Amino acid sequence: MAKTRSLRLPSYRLHKPSGQARVRWMGKELWFGPYDAPESRQRFAEFLKKVVSGTLLNVDLMPRRAAKVFQPTTAGISVNELCVAFLRHAQQHYRKGDELTDEYDCFVSAIAPLKELFGMLPVEQFGPCALKAVRQKMVEKGWCRRYVNRSVTRIRQIFKFGVENEFVEPAVLQKLQAVAPLLAGRTEAPDHPAREAVPQEHIDAVKKKVSARCRDLIDLQLLTGARPGELLKLTGEMVDRSGEVWTAELREHKTKHKGKVRKLVFGPQAQLILRRHLKADPAAKVFGIRRDSYCNAVVKACAALEIPRWTPHWLRHNVATRVRDEFGIEHAQAVAGHSSPLMTAKYASKMDTLAVQVAKSIG
Repeated sequence: MAKTRSLRLPSYRLHKPSGQARVRWMGKELWFGPYDAPESRQRFAEFLKKVVSGTLLNVDLMPRRAAKVFQPTTAGISVNELCVAFLRHAQQHYRKGDELTDEYDCFVSAIAPLKELFGMLPVEQFGPCALKAVRQKMVEKGWCRRYVNRSVTRIRQIFKFGVENEFVEPAVLQKLQAVAPLLAGRTEAPDHPAREAVPQEHIDAVKKKVSARCRDLIDLQLLTGARPGELLKLTGEMVDRSGEVWTAELREHKTKHKGKVRKLVFGPQAQLILRRHLKADPAAKVFGIRRDSYCNAVVKACAALEIPRWTPHWLRHNVATRVRDEFGIEHAQAVAGHSSPLMTAKYASKMDTLAVQVAKSIG
């Protein structure tokens, strides 16, 4: 397949001798006024919209070194102001207990190119071409296709928040809905391989490279199907050790906002691992390690071993597949803590195995 030609977006740059903002485009220098002034940022945003839409017919129309190149509008709030208002809301909404969730960080990531290109633009002037320009910036940053599509969806969610709070006219959001997602094989944005169960030989190799604590976490995940974050938030007082099987009901978890309960169960082998890490202080965390540190240890071990990269979260595929094959989809759903069997099916695919058995028999 022929490689798609990339539209390289022009960069907003400072011309130090004059203090003016300029862009090199189509072999010419274009000037936008005082660098980082709202007027020049707004004019640059209008220029980008024309570049993306293909309506920039004559670059000579751009004024050169004008002291004042654009009259700022007083209509509505700017994109920057909308983002600030949304993040203030997100700090309360995307939270588990005292900690912000990963989704908050994803919004911050999506907002960065939006503010860089169109922060000074009034929200009423932000349309599909501007959104596609932001998306192209994400592609140039090397983001994978799925993350780009999700980030574009998050930007639309920011504007939906603006509509809900009467900062933005509904027609603005309606226009943004017209931007179609990037399709596989039709964009330069890369596609990462889908998550799948980690080969046992790769797990064993990594365990030899990481610390004893990380090895125990890997084994505990494989025994319980727990998410890394669920184990790392565990404290001694959360573990009920009164029965033959230990349990821990999590105070904060992924589906709490949906009214769901998440309970971890620990059999004999898992209990042996927990005993090695339980602290005298029942309020202390059992493992005392950050989630990113645990993940980085595994990723670095993969790199050192020159094996395909995997992260601790992938181990849930191993558990879900094993439990589904041995006990069924409902058991796998219970262990993984999924609210829907459809989510469990993404982790544990038995269909391919069954198809192979049929082919051997009748094919």
